[in-house]
Amino acid sequence: MTREVAVTGYGVQTAFGEGVEVLRRGVFAGVPAFRPTTRFDTGPYRTGVAAAAPDRGDVVDGVEGWALRDALRRCGGEALGMAGLGVDLEAAVLVGVAGDHRSVTRYWRGAPPGGVSSVGRGSVVAGRAVPRAPIGAPTVPELESYADAVPARLAELLGGGLGLVGTRLAFTNACVASAAAIVHACRLISSGRIDVALCAGGYLVEEETFGKFDSGRALSRDGVVRPFSADRSGLLLGDGVAAVVLESAEHARRRGARPLASVVGWGAAGDAHHIAQPHPEGAGLARAAQQASRMAGDPDGASLDYINAHGTGTKYNDGAETRGLRAAFPKWAESIPVSSTKSTTGHLLEAAGVVEFVITMLALLDGVLPPTAGYGAPDPECDLDYVPNEPRRVDAHRALTVNAAFGGANTALLLERP
Repeated sequence: MTREVAVTGYGVQTAFGEGVEVLRRGVFAGVPAFRPTTRFDTGPYRTGVAAAAPDRGDVVDGVEGWALRDALRRCGGEALGMAGLGVDLEAAVLVGVAGDHRSVTRYWRGAPPGGVSSVGRGSVVAGRAVPRAPIGAPTVPELESYADAVPARLAELLGGGLGLVGTRLAFTNACVASAAAIVHACRLISSGRIDVALCAGGYLVEEETFGKFDSGRALSRDGVVRPFSADRSGLLLGDGVAAVVLESAEHARRRGARPLASVVGWGAAGDAHHIAQPHPEGAGLARAAQQASRMAGDPDGASLDYINAHGTGTKYNDGAETRGLRAAFPKWAESIPVSSTKSTTGHLLEAAGVVEFVITMLALLDGVLPPTAGYGAPDPECDLDYVPNEPRRVDAHRALTVNAAFGGANTALLLERP
């Protein structure tokens, strides 16, 4: 049983503000949202810039962090309202967010002498005694279980807060988390297992992750993100929260709802090349894109009018992604416009997939391709049409959005305008 998947509602929030109009004035105009962040002390770091709203305060503190929870509810409520759906609705809730690794780190920093055993208390590994962990201290597996419980709790709070009845699932696979949530929802709807899904994702800039990316020398030091450009020097993080309502086209027709777009193809693939670097030829991304395109009845990609790239602006990612897109669509890659909206929103991590899904849909509905802001000199490694610096008006019917994550996870979602 295969059913068409329709998009009937969305809600979005970025560093530009709440709602789609500010998104249009920012992303689609090529205006970056980067600014010095006052959310925490950036003195110890190589850069102090992010696409972070100035008025969030301490935005993240486990599951009780009010800002992320409330932003998810607000975007979810907006999406349901646009779709014309109310409370007591049978709908799956699928959320892409980070595990609460901040709490894990706080435990490690504050742990008493003796540390935490990764294999249990008082164990012996390879003939060597492992120090006994402090009494009452969790082992590493226990800490990981605690961290993984936080996203599940957020999914529960989102569904319960919006009055939805149904399955709750949390995805924590880094920068493809919310895209993976959408892929899974499409599978459930297409196969007839559910009729409606609310897919959401969220990330708000906070010091823990900021510090990790800074330590990895991944952040742009001059406050500019230049995807696919020869002078690219790194990414910058950004606030992002979004939610979309997906339902079977049949279910939408029965209740008289008009779909905004259809998801006609999806794919997910891993390349397991490196813990942080992408496969140099973009192998997993190419497979995910090919899966989505084949599902849509277009194995060559001839019908694609636009690709919203992952495009982080880092040395390794952009060249690998370019080669991956060429491998996926060898006949048509040069003629398909490609852009990276991370050049304006920043990298939204777990929220990147769903926010960029909304942006890609708006590109189809508005007939405007968002540009790759900050683009300077061309790079021989990156030789596609990247819609540099200025928006482009087009009559687009189909668009692909792709995402990639540490560990070699890749997703692709292909949308079609009604």
